[in-house]
Amino acid sequence: MVVRFNLRAIVSKRIRFSIRVIPRYASSYPSLFSFETGLLSLPLMAASSKQTDVESSHPYDALPNHHDFDWMISDAMFTANTRTDFYDRSLTGRRYALVEVACSSIVTLANHGFSGATVVISDIPYTTSRWAAHEILTLTLDLIVTLCTESIGFIHSISLRSALASEFRLRFNTNLRLLTAARGWYNPNGALLNCISAVLLIISYSSVAFVVVIDTEVEVEPLPMVQVSQGIAFLGTPLLILGVALLLQVMIALPGMRAIKILTWSSSPFDLTAALVHHMQVTPATLRCMRCVSDLDTCGGPAKPSEIQPSAWQAHPSIRKVIIFLWVIVAACAGWAALVIFIWDKLNSSTSPVTVQGGALTLQTWSFFPNWESSAIIYNSSGNMLSSWVNMAAIQGPLTLGLHCSEIIANVIRDERQWRCATGNKGLTMATNPMKTIFAHPICLVLFVAKPFLHWMFGLAFNLDSASEAGQLAYLTVSMHVAQIWNLCIALFTLACFFTFVALRRPRGLQPAAYGHIQTLANLVDEWLPVMWWGHKEDGIPYCHAGTSDHPLLDVKMNCVYAGSGAGSLVPLS
Repeated sequence: MVVRFNLRAIVSKRIRFSIRVIPRYASSYPSLFSFETGLLSLPLMAASSKQTDVESSHPYDALPNHHDFDWMISDAMFTANTRTDFYDRSLTGRRYALVEVACSSIVTLANHGFSGATVVISDIPYTTSRWAAHEILTLTLDLIVTLCTESIGFIHSISLRSALASEFRLRFNTNLRLLTAARGWYNPNGALLNCISAVLLIISYSSVAFVVVIDTEVEVEPLPMVQVSQGIAFLGTPLLILGVALLLQVMIALPGMRAIKILTWSSSPFDLTAALVHHMQVTPATLRCMRCVSDLDTCGGPAKPSEIQPSAWQAHPSIRKVIIFLWVIVAACAGWAALVIFIWDKLNSSTSPVTVQGGALTLQTWSFFPNWESSAIIYNSSGNMLSSWVNMAAIQGPLTLGLHCSEIIANVIRDERQWRCATGNKGLTMATNPMKTIFAHPICLVLFVAKPFLHWMFGLAFNLDSASEAGQLAYLTVSMHVAQIWNLCIALFTLACFFTFVALRRPRGLQPAAYGHIQTLANLVDEWLPVMWWGHKEDGIPYCHAGTSDHPLLDVKMNCVYAGSGAGSLVPLS
């Protein structure tokens, strides 16, 4: 670190004392800018003029004018006065995430205690109640897997975001977590471990269908009495694999958290942008206080407000790919149903190891749950659980990745809705509760519910009929039910329509859209405050200024051109 003291003689035998830090050390020692300058009464030295001449020749010490010097001092005082509350590090979010990861580890260790087939519910009457208990437990397991993977994914997304920011590659607050990688093949947030995490995520959801089975116990009484009792059991091997998959995801996420300095654990784009601005990793651009995210690639400067803002489809390139991928999944599901119908029709009139069930699909045979009347193809997979697992994971994998990629749509819309609160009555609150980001935003809540529900519906369509006897797996049959595949297709079609609508919807209002884009927020927000409002701040000729404040502001003026603070005296652009 190099620090230089400049002594400048001024009138009345008083000199100004200042501290200048060579620019190349500014980013490493930002706290040095918090020093305030003052006036010290010292006797005027004869050599002061020579000292001034020598100092003015040094390129790092030259001060072009007092305006630049005063700006530096005011900026330093601003940093000093607001450094503690300039942005929220959201340590509460970190504690929540670590507690959830600890719960995931407990679930993993609990899974290791199962071996063979462990009965969890016994003596269920031989009625439809056993199927209800079976499906309720399966849905509950899907929900537990969702909770575990979401908590692990939160840590992974925060560490990946920080890694991208350190490489100056972070553009948006939300990214495709498993499809975006930091540099370095062995980096915890690199491409290799991201691919492994994606495979582990698919294994986690596909394991659930193999865990819950029907347990049958036969007691032979003195002939001719035979007593049969049924219950629900958990298979030890699939449960162990589920626990190992969750544990490996934890082991990937935690090193990623330790490998990079995390500036903030907040999921808010405003805390992130404020942190990057504070640490000089993002620099606000001038003359762009009215430019939205879609104007970044243009050479425009001052601009008039626009009544309709661009959609998320236009603003975020990854969203277009995700929407297309969702519709590909819908088409693939419909093709899957058509293929099963074709195979059922062919096998219904021939002999084959693959059997068929039920009659043709009609409104009378259509149902939400599988039954003996619905058309299905069935094949026996006893003793070959691995092949069934691979087949199920291969078919379920696109569904799992599609729901994972849908997170970017929900989070980008969430970030934009939070930004648009800056023109509301209550203003924009930077610090947010991490749990509120899921349960207070309808789109995030819809996706959170859709993940376990759609995976459970997939289990109804790709149904595993398994049973255990004497604590061991007795048989395993795989059935594909046409009606349940169409039910899944309809649900996916509804979800795709919903996300397509929110992605194509264009917000109305004069406030420029940001969609969590870091540079755009840095350009639009000129004062970082715990609660802030955005609007018209300053009239000027020919340019006005729009920005943020700690109190409600007037609406921006439709016919005015906005450029930013201090741009009122600039020459108008032709």
